[in-house]
This record gives sequence, structure tokens and C-alpha cells, in this order.
Amino acid sequence: MRTVRTAPPRRSPRALLAALVGLLVLLAPGVPAAAHAAPDAAAPPGAVDRPRAATAAGLHIEGGRLVEGNGNDFVMRGVNHAHTWYPGQTRSFADIKALGANTVRVVLSNGHRWTRNGPADVAAVIDRCKTNRMICVLEVHDTTGYGEEPAAATLDQAADYWVGLKDVLAGQEDYVIVNIGNEPWGNTDPAGWTAPTIAAVKKLRAAGLVHTLMIDAPNWGQDWQGVMRANARSVYEADPTGNLLFSIHMYSVFDTAAEITDYLEAFVDAGLPLVIGEFGGPPDQWGDPDEDTMLAAAERLRLGYLAWSWSGNTDPVLDLATAFDPGRLSGWGQRIFHGVHGIADTSREATVFGGGTPGDTRPPTAPGTPVASAVTATSVTLTWPAATDDTGVTGYEVVRVTGGTESRVASSTTPSATVTGLAPGTAYTFAVYARDAAGNRSARSATATVTTGDGGTPAAACSVAYRVVNEWPGGFQGEITLRNTGTTALGGWTLRFAFPDGQTIGHMWGGTAVQEGAAVSVTPASYTSTVPAGGAVTLGFTGARGSANTAPAAFTLGGAACATG
Repeated sequence: MRTVRTAPPRRSPRALLAALVGLLVLLAPGVPAAAHAAPDAAAPPGAVDRPRAATAAGLHIEGGRLVEGNGNDFVMRGVNHAHTWYPGQTRSFADIKALGANTVRVVLSNGHRWTRNGPADVAAVIDRCKTNRMICVLEVHDTTGYGEEPAAATLDQAADYWVGLKDVLAGQEDYVIVNIGNEPWGNTDPAGWTAPTIAAVKKLRAAGLVHTLMIDAPNWGQDWQGVMRANARSVYEADPTGNLLFSIHMYSVFDTAAEITDYLEAFVDAGLPLVIGEFGGPPDQWGDPDEDTMLAAAERLRLGYLAWSWSGNTDPVLDLATAFDPGRLSGWGQRIFHGVHGIADTSREATVFGGGTPGDTRPPTAPGTPVASAVTATSVTLTWPAATDDTGVTGYEVVRVTGGTESRVASSTTPSATVTGLAPGTAYTFAVYARDAAGNRSARSATATVTTGDGGTPAAACSVAYRVVNEWPGGFQGEITLRNTGTTALGGWTLRFAFPDGQTIGHMWGGTAVQEGAAVSVTPASYTSTVPAGGAVTLGFTGARGSANTAPAAFTLGGAACATG
């Protein structure tokens, strides 16, 4: 099963990569190297909009984008779940949905490398996705790293598995996307990926499967040699239905904004459908992925994304939820579900489950002016007159207004929200937007300004667990879990400790570290700023070390000592 990465990405030198970018940016003759189309354009430049086969229904590709059977644009916002290794964790589907996801990518096995998921199990997985109103992406994981991983299955063997599930998949085209094989080629001769991919697509179409098919890239999914980018057009043209969705996996190869935006925009410019089928944020020994750019670019381009992974990784650095517990999100989980451009901020449920109206482009009216109440030193409750909409308002976004900029601080399905993590004795200006089921956003409400109390942040009961996740000569990766053992929420906290052996923090996620000598003070990110009573937040970091790497002996919060362990 997966840890941080299945295999080293083996990056090419930057000069070679830059040359590849120049050579491969045109995916097909005649496709202009122009600026990408706006997200709401009718079709990106170069889009191939062929008629669908009469038997095709449900999710499909139109104008280079994934749409539902009724023509509504569908943008995946979800996570991966390792079902084949944890078949008993069936509650995970409901937990993932409760956090706002509209899609779950489910790890399955064809029996080549792991225990086969049979027809009854796959049917039950589809039912759980539908019950929880999520689109189901089903993938065969046994193909991972073929050509470099001796135990990997071929794409042809994966295709045979799907053909064997034809009766289970039939009629589920509105709800299911078939991801033929996970990362189906390693770094050895990745050019060999193209022909087997085309053959697998043709086999599935010949067998009568009309679902949208997801196509993973070679190079362990990261396509750092540009093979999928260069050959995507020919693969797409080989499908008589035109219902192929390409999938790039973004880990440490994608550690700069330029690499990420260049790759995503190349597909958008060419009118070829693309999704970020897996991605990670925490750094590993090969690099530090730029997850902030991945999320921002996906939202700007209206491309789907599926974070890796819900829980159960051998090395838990990429667990979104600790021990499958939705109440114990890691720093990575907080970022994905509650951070800027994260799932709670951007996910819209598929209309096949009853939300939205095909072709709905009319936004709700602006909400009324918010009114503040229950003002404390670190929080405020805002209430406002509800917006109206021709099909129904589904949610509100509260933003902080600073000059000409805005930052999202809360969301709610009702016309009221509590904003936490504020500084004492500080003036804040807030406003509200409304959204409907189709994702249309209203005009902004009038603003309201409120000043927090000056009581400061009180000391609170807390405990801290510190552990070294991984270490190597001269460096290490650490994790800090801050738990609120009191009866009221913690907001605007600062955690302080000292390293005993001269360790230094280089990069932190989930918070910001300031270090002077051995002393370290940590303030939260926006998505970890509030720790509910009985809850916890997890921070991760990489740092430098000498020969010894002893854990800090004591931690304080608001001047009070926290329990350790």
C-alpha cells in the first residue's frame, strides 16, 4: 500500500524538463499556444466535441470538460479511499461526504497483487457512494508502476477485470467513472504506456462499457517525462465515444507554481479533459509539493482534484484523517477540507442527486447586511437576512474585507455563522456571499465592522503529542498534535517549546513557526486556528538536526503548561 510515494520520481534535470515543456506544449497539430479559455467559456481552444454514442448516458465529456447527463458542468472535489486494504472501513464514505466531498476515488484490486474485489463488493461500494450522494471513481491499483514494479499487473489485465464487472457497472453511468489502472507505468521506458492504454480503451468499448474512462499517466502517475502530455491527443482520438478523462498525479515532481500551471494549462488550452487524480502536500525526501498552487489553479481552471488519501497509509504523513476518525483531521486534512480553495470552499454536489437545475446561471440575490452578536476577544457570531434564489440557496460564505482584498473566514448553510481565531482588541470588517446548487455566487452583501474584546487569549487545558515521523542524515520530519482537553474552544493560540539538541525547523504546514535559538513559537494557519473542546489539530514540519534528535520536554499554550505524551 502507499506511503509518501510508491517510487522516487527521478526527475530529469531542469534544463531537460524545460526543453520538454517547449517541445510538448502543442499536443496536436493546429492547437494554438494561446492563453487558456476562461473557466466559463463554452469550450476551450482545440476542444474536440464529438457526438456521443447513442448508448452513452450519464457523466461524459463535452467541449473538453466533464459534464453530467443533463449537461451541467461537474468539477470533482474529493479524496482517495483505500477500500481494498481496509474493506471494513465502510463508515468512511459517510465521513468523507460529511466533510463536503462530492467525489470519492476508491482503491480496488483485480486480484493480481492484492485480494480481488469481487462483483458483490464493487456493487456495495457503488451503493455507498450513491447513498452518500458522491460520484464514484473506481480504480484498479495493481497496475501501479508496471515495467519497474515486478509485481504490477498490465493494463490489459485491468481491462479484463472491468469487462468481468460489466453487469455491475451497467446502468451506473450517471454515478461511476472507471479509472482503468492506477499509475500504470513506472519510469522505465514510459513511452511504452501509449499503445497499451489505447488497447485497453478499445477493449472496454468493444465490450460495451460506455462509462467515462479515467486515464492515469506514466512515471508513477506524475508524467515528468511528458509522455501523456505528448500523446494524450492520440489516445483521446482512439476512443469512439470521446469519453476519456486524463489524470495527473502531483507529488514532489510538482514543487513549483510554474510546473503546475504549465501542465494544467497545456491540457485546458488543447481542449483535453484533465483531473488531478491524486496529489499530496507534505514534503518527502524528493521534494516539497506546492499544494497551494495545485488547489488555486484547479479552482481557477475549474478542474477536478482528489487528494491522497483518507487514512491508512503505511507512513501516515499523507493521512487526511488520523485512524479513520473524521474528528481527528491531520494538518494535511485540515488544509484539504477547510483551507482556501479546499473542499468545503469549492465542492458542489452532482445534480443527479437532486441539486441544481440544468443550465442554471442566475445567481442568488445578495444577502442582507450582517449583524454582530456574542462578541468575545477571539470570536464573533454574524447573522444576516437570507438571500433568495429561483432554485434555492444552498450556502453562504463569510469573508473578511481588508481594503480591496477579501479572505474567506467561515461558511454556513444557514444565515448565521461564528467566526473564530480573531485577535483581541482588533477591528474586523465582514461581508457575506450566497451560492445556489449550481454554484452561482451572489453579489456581496453590505459590510459590517466589529471590534473584538480585549480580554486576550485565556489559558486552557491542553496536551501535546510530539513525534518524529521520519529522519535521515542531517534532517527529519516531525509532527505535533495539539489537543484541547478543556470544555471551551481554543482560538488564536500560540504554542511554545524549545529544542534540546539544536534542531531547527525549515518548513511547517498547519502553522507558522518562528525560531530564535532553541526557542520555537508556533501560530496557527487559518484552518487550524480553532481547536474545539475535546478536539485536536495536527501540524507537520521538516527540519535539520545533528547526531541527536531528542524531543522537546515541555510545551506551553497561552502561558500555561500542556500535558505531554
